[in-house]
Amino acid sequence: MIERTNRLRGLVLMTMAGLCWSSSGILVRSVTITNAWEIVFWRALFMALFIGAFLFVRYGNRVISYITAVGVPGVVAGAFLASSFFLFILSVMRTTVANSLFLMSTTPFVAALFGWLFLNEQVPRRTVIAMTASLVGIALMFADALGSSGALIGNLFACCVPVTFAANVIIVRKMGASIDMVPTVLLGGAIAVVIALPVAWPLTASWHDVGVLAVMGVVQLGMGCLLMTLAAPHLSAVEIGLLSLLETILGPVWVWLGIGERPTDSALLGGMVVLSSLVVNQLAGLRYARLVPSPVSR
Repeated sequence: MIERTNRLRGLVLMTMAGLCWSSSGILVRSVTITNAWEIVFWRALFMALFIGAFLFVRYGNRVISYITAVGVPGVVAGAFLASSFFLFILSVMRTTVANSLFLMSTTPFVAALFGWLFLNEQVPRRTVIAMTASLVGIALMFADALGSSGALIGNLFACCVPVTFAANVIIVRKMGASIDMVPTVLLGGAIAVVIALPVAWPLTASWHDVGVLAVMGVVQLGMGCLLMTLAAPHLSAVEIGLLSLLETILGPVWVWLGIGERPTDSALLGGMVVLSSLVVNQLAGLRYARLVPSPVSR
């Protein structure tokens, strides 16, 4: 009964995380500033303040020791996380939110590929097939963007986000360190702030923009990561992957309904191909996990 309750709690928390993440596109479109570096600065600043406050409440006077305990692997992971912040904003400033989110949703495939290359992890045949299918969808989206250099660059930035995230995961596992994810997120925010501020200066955001970016930093990014961290112990990796797709599904919907930003037909078709390959692969993985009995503890 306790295990079932914990799993239900994990499903609720992960669903809430997906809903938080899905607000990214509509929030970016709600600010008036066009300087991507300043958007990253405010978003990362508020996220770092939120995560820092959470860590202080959780650990009290021991918070510094928990942050420093992540060591070099945590700093490297934070640097890759900070890179994904920049790449995401640079992407949505140049292409549609749908394109960005569909291309970014290939993260599980890139992580699987990196695991095979650097950790000698086997990639299931179903994942190889799904990766091949997703490449067809990505090709459709890039073909649609060929007429616009801005959209093409935006798509390229979006494709780099899964690479930085997968590199984050692989480096942490490669070094064999046990790292608390929450301090790593704090470091990612701090690194992004330090890099973005000199480039973004002087800051020009209005109070309205600062308010929207505060919501992005606290709710969309900080709360989303925190909820996923709390959900992770109660769910399988496949379940987490499936529920994280809520961001990809709902993100373009909010922008479409909110401001009428509709992706082109070919981009939408390509995105559906990518998303379908992800869903089929994740569902197949979930079915396999249920069929294979877990080892009996001795």
